[in-house]
Amino acid sequence: MFGQRSQLWWDIAVQESFRLLKKVYNVPDDVYNEHMNHVIESLDIGPLLDKPVRKLSLGQRMRCELAAALLHNPKLLFLDEPTIGLDVLVKLKIRNFLKEINEKYKTTILLTTHDLTDIEALCDRVVMLDEGQIIYDGELAKLRSNWGEGKQIEFQFGEQVSGEQLQPLLKELQAEWTKGDRENVWIANVINEEHVISEVIGRVVAANRITDIKIHEISTEEIIRNIYEEGMLNG
Repeated sequence: MFGQRSQLWWDIAVQESFRLLKKVYNVPDDVYNEHMNHVIESLDIGPLLDKPVRKLSLGQRMRCELAAALLHNPKLLFLDEPTIGLDVLVKLKIRNFLKEINEKYKTTILLTTHDLTDIEALCDRVVMLDEGQIIYDGELAKLRSNWGEGKQIEFQFGEQVSGEQLQPLLKELQAEWTKGDRENVWIANVINEEHVISEVIGRVVAANRITDIKIHEISTEEIIRNIYEEGMLNG
């Protein structure tokens, strides 16, 4: 299933495409009816079956595309950017359905995506590529535990400050500063130890006027960005 390419016939009703694919894959009537009733209900595409594919929205079409890909209940399902361009609710419905078929039918799913939320929601094993070379192949949990142990303390400063001004505040601590996306926001990346977190907050608050503080876990997106930008993995 491709996020930007259709396997359904554009000018005929969705259910007619399903029937054609049923013939292509030689799926018996009883197997088709039982399996597709479940798929249609889970993806909430019953009201779409009589509509031509060209009249469907992107989200509606992608749900029908997924149903078509699963019509013959394959052992291995390839998904290429399956949620690209979709709204949050449709993405959630597709992710929940994929988890369900993986558990119910033991379907192996190979997913390629730039959407890290897809990865976090669906994947146990992750393969990362950089210029055609595999730089990581292993469990998502292991990736997070090896390169995501730490906290991010986000400070909203009351006035403009620079990295040069802030750097001395982290002296002798296992921490470093990165500039935030918003004005006057800086983030202290620290190890996940209570005394270090408390010390950083205490030093920064004592030396500056602070309007807001937030503490975050290091996101998967941040971990992967660091791996690519800093070359933390070497094959």
